[in-house]
Amino acid sequence: MSYFVQLLEICLSTVKDVIPIALIIFGFQIFVIRRPIANLKRVLIGFGYVVLGLALFLLGLEKALFPIGRLMAEQLTNPEFIRAWNDGPTDTLRWQDYYWVYIFAFAIGASTTIAEPSLIAVAIKANEVSGGSIGVWGLRIAVALGVAVGIALGTWRIVTGYPIHLFIITGYILVVLQTIKAPKMIVPLAYDSGGVTTSTVTVPLVAALGLGLAETVPGRSALIDGFGLIAFASLFPMITVMGYAQLSEWLDKRSKSRQRLTVQS
Repeated sequence: MSYFVQLLEICLSTVKDVIPIALIIFGFQIFVIRRPIANLKRVLIGFGYVVLGLALFLLGLEKALFPIGRLMAEQLTNPEFIRAWNDGPTDTLRWQDYYWVYIFAFAIGASTTIAEPSLIAVAIKANEVSGGSIGVWGLRIAVALGVAVGIALGTWRIVTGYPIHLFIITGYILVVLQTIKAPKMIVPLAYDSGGVTTSTVTVPLVAALGLGLAETVPGRSALIDGFGLIAFASLFPMITVMGYAQLSEWLDKRSKSRQRLTVQS
């Protein structure tokens, strides 16, 4: 019964959040465009589905994904668990002892990104627009690899306690350098890839993992160190997608060069 009460409360809160969006859309349609809303009944039913879906999603975050992420962080950083896998001295834990955390972060980053609906939609559309030159799976794997590396590096930062701005500044310097050298058609797609990863599947688990890790690692602040993993998940896909395009371009040039040498010989 408590779940239904919470669902009702979340539904009411979601309605308050959706009403401004509806007012803007309907207001422009009626007062600016000055045309009646086509299929008004269907539109209203659709808004109802949106409210219900958002409410169920938020309730699922609170009851499932956030607790799972924090539970995994607590278990993986439990001193007894770490000492069971390490043969060295166990009096003090070093950053190397948390290697299961990095492996889990890499795996969860790759798997959630591969399953991200927004990335699938962008990859399919990019494949259609490019005439097949941009592969659906190639783009999805490149983005997933970037998110996985970014989250693994972000968890290592939380464990070690290094300032986040050093990583972000270095990463964006690399992005700027790649933007200059990468094929021009891939640059906008690479920048968008950093945004589509931070969506419904990836964000809840990654945020819960970061907060849980900061709460369980000694000497870390949940506020200062717990947040920031999403920044890594947004930054590194840009690097890997442009790197994927640069590698493909280099391999293509190398193949054409070999063909010319073969023809000349």
